[in-house]
Amino acid sequence: MWVVATAGHVDHGKSTLVRALTGMEPDRWAEERRRGMTIDLGFAWTTLPSGGTVAFVDVPGHERFVPNMLAGVGPVPAALVVVGADEGWMPQSAEHLAALDALGVSYGLLAVTRADLADPGPALARARAELAATSLGAVEAVPVSAVTGAGLPELRAALGRLVARLPDPARDAPVRLWVDRSFTIRGSGTVVTGTLGGGRLRVGDQLELAATGEPVRVRGLHALNAAHDEVDAVARVAVNLRGVSRDRVARGDALLSPGRFHRTDLLDVRLAGDPAADLPAALTLHVGSAAVPARVRPLGPDTVRLRLARPLPLLIGDRALLRDPGRHHVAGGVTVLDVDPPPLRRRGAAAARAVVLAGLDGRPDLAGELRRRRLARAGELTRMGVPVTAAPVAGDWLADPDHWGDLGRRLAEEVARHAREHPLEAGAPVDVLRHRLDLPDRALVEALLRPPLRLRAGRVTAAPADTLPEPVARAVARAVARVRAEYGERPFQAPEAHRLADLGLGPREIGAAVRAGALLKLADNVVLLPGALDDAVRVLAGLPQPFTLSAARQALDTTRRVAVPLLELLDRRGATRRLPDDAREVVLPPG
Repeated sequence: MWVVATAGHVDHGKSTLVRALTGMEPDRWAEERRRGMTIDLGFAWTTLPSGGTVAFVDVPGHERFVPNMLAGVGPVPAALVVVGADEGWMPQSAEHLAALDALGVSYGLLAVTRADLADPGPALARARAELAATSLGAVEAVPVSAVTGAGLPELRAALGRLVARLPDPARDAPVRLWVDRSFTIRGSGTVVTGTLGGGRLRVGDQLELAATGEPVRVRGLHALNAAHDEVDAVARVAVNLRGVSRDRVARGDALLSPGRFHRTDLLDVRLAGDPAADLPAALTLHVGSAAVPARVRPLGPDTVRLRLARPLPLLIGDRALLRDPGRHHVAGGVTVLDVDPPPLRRRGAAAARAVVLAGLDGRPDLAGELRRRRLARAGELTRMGVPVTAAPVAGDWLADPDHWGDLGRRLAEEVARHAREHPLEAGAPVDVLRHRLDLPDRALVEALLRPPLRLRAGRVTAAPADTLPEPVARAVARAVARVRAEYGERPFQAPEAHRLADLGLGPREIGAAVRAGALLKLADNVVLLPGALDDAVRVLAGLPQPFTLSAARQALDTTRRVAVPLLELLDRRGATRRLPDDAREVVLPPG
């Protein structure tokens, strides 16, 4: 099946032509038939000489019903533009063509109707010229009279040539069925109709309502008034929904494949029409069958940010149009560039964003999205319409390669920084590193680890064997041995800074010795042998409890320079408890 929408001025015979081609009445309402004017969307179909079926979405031509017209044209790939030979090109001819152009419709056919009432030549020439300046370009044109039947065989043949040129639909694409009708059938429940532009629907499928995200089940499917177990795009389809009341789904809503679309009320778009600076602050965005009020914020000469009154399931590259309903004016077509844009909070952010958008063309690009976002989940990119072809770096996280390499370098720097600032800790906690690198998931920290970094008990540290070159490591070992020889009998006496320097123990060497467990660092230039904590607890446990700092210093035979940080470390380890009067008591061994 192929689907074609009509377009053209009121009273130029669109419905009459569809009736003549199909033998079916496209006007569904008694009021439409009484007034002889299409008010809402109509549907009819016929078999072409080639054997294929073409379904028509017949749209109203009066300016009061342009939103209805747009709901029918939005999801349809081709248009039959109708112009009356007796009246020629008219205002709604121009507005309908502007809408087709804004939506990027590039397949069409021109029918000049009422050829029995006037010479079709002038109307045909004018209409062809108008269409040639739009996305439709040069189209085949057929003069026709629905009353006499003249030209109908030629129009059928031209329709066959038109649909033969239409691109094959993406039948493996996710479903996004824009709803153009919703009604109730006794005994069946709620039924919605729409043009299935891509994907496949099956009885029993679970879908989502775009408006609420709630799951719905397909109870039955009809196409061309016949029941089907499954329907492939492109098709006019009626979907019977299980357990859904009519008031929960209406025109402008959509049925979606679960988890495949990003619902957004904020998007950046490129204009093809009025300059951004000339747009009113409030317009209506028409996409699919939806018409949603939008606040407009110009960014660049042809780019704007839209804030929608309600979220819509949009993808990068979608085509839509902006219309000023007060002026009955199509402001222009838009191409969706970003459905999850960054906030504009700082001064100059809008201008900077305009520069970024100037380089986008609306074609989904994985490398470009990762370059701009730096990190993104595969599922989020898929819901934006970006094909994911790269392997995740962790879980379902994807990363820009340059940013990922920079994160690896920064991680090593942060681990070293933490070791300098917290020499008594056995490495940097993963969550601390996650915050310092501004990462959204701790799994990314773990995925960045490369030798000499290693993870142990939730902390990241550099492997000791790789911390210092072997000659330096041997020199550190000798220096530590001299400390042990000089202070082994005085375990709470710490070498002064000048003595540490004499021994060759600078900050780097002390850090390596601490990580190796050869020294215990209490503070800058205050180091003890590693067994000092256990020894201190045994000595302090022999004091009358609680005890003062002075009593501890005397019992340990040390100075205040050592006693203060030593007791603070024992407090942190839970071996001692500091009381409100600054006295302490032994609680537990430090281990």
